[in-house]
Amino acid sequence: MQTIAEIIDRQGELSPSSLIPLLQAAQKEFGYVTDPAIAGIARALKVPRSTVYGVATFYNQFRLDPLGEHVIEICRGTACHVRGSGRLCDHLRRRLKLQKNGNSRDGRFTLLTPACLGACSIATVVRVDGEFHGNVDEEKLDGMIDDLSR
Repeated sequence: MQTIAEIIDRQGELSPSSLIPLLQAAQKEFGYVTDPAIAGIARALKVPRSTVYGVATFYNQFRLDPLGEHVIEICRGTACHVRGSGRLCDHLRRRLKLQKNGNSRDGRFTLLTPACLGACSIATVVRVDGEFHGNVDEEKLDGMIDDLSR
């Protein structure tokens, strides 16, 4: 695994436009944007940590916490919303006792809520560890969680 210093060095000449590529490279390497990565990027670009943190929290592509062992994505697009994806999110948050960052305390599960998964014809769509599931209701979601918990 590379250090943040090595990632920064690999970037070459730095400018303000290097911020997002550096955050992307850090997330790719570590799985999320770590505090040391934020500090290192801020030092390298000679900007306040708050600037780097602000960009990392503004863009949905960046995570400040590691992903759980199992990643559950519940689509929040219009078709899925109309078919009850909000209820599925609420149900999963309660069942797994998810923290505000979407992770379960034991690190086994992460809930993500992308704007659209692009499978509207099978709404409500849930992607579990990269595998698509359509026409999901609470009962079907519970079955998927039970399978992952074994």
